[in-house]
Amino acid sequence: MAKVELKKPVVEEISAAIKGAQSVVLVDYRGLTVEQDTELRKQLREAGVTYKVYKNTMMNFAFKGTDCEALAPYLAGPSAVAISTEDATAPARILCKFAKTATALEVKGGIVEGVAYDAKGIENVSKIPSREELLSKLLGSIQSPITNFARVMNQLAEKGGASECAAAEEAPAAEEAPAAE
Repeated sequence: MAKVELKKPVVEEISAAIKGAQSVVLVDYRGLTVEQDTELRKQLREAGVTYKVYKNTMMNFAFKGTDCEALAPYLAGPSAVAISTEDATAPARILCKFAKTATALEVKGGIVEGVAYDAKGIENVSKIPSREELLSKLLGSIQSPITNFARVMNQLAEKGGASECAAAEEAPAAEEAPAAE
């Protein structure tokens, strides 16, 4: 079997993985201990992120003709790729957070929703909260005025102030009505 035939399935595997990806991040994993690598893989797996080590030439072939082609300059030295199809910021967030404790892990660059970023750019992307966090904040901000209104109305009802306020509004209206005639 020729070498090209052996490499073709690997290139196709990478191509299939990046086809529907929202983000692809490249890292240099040299110097990580087995425990650190195991912990990193566990965190990425829990977030639904695929993390694999491939040869740079295989990734280069798979990246040709895609948005990931911009990552070709970062394919030097040992490289691992983290791919997410669900949460665009998950790989960047997890890898950058992990790189703070494991200094051997170096983020090289990545693609997030079709836009190429260098290591600094990926670090900035990592600061963006997850989709779930953003949705919960939005829901909280939408719900807050309604909750406050309900609380005020409840306090008025408990004090009996709602009937007093209604009576106070009706009294001036009744006084103004005869004056207008």
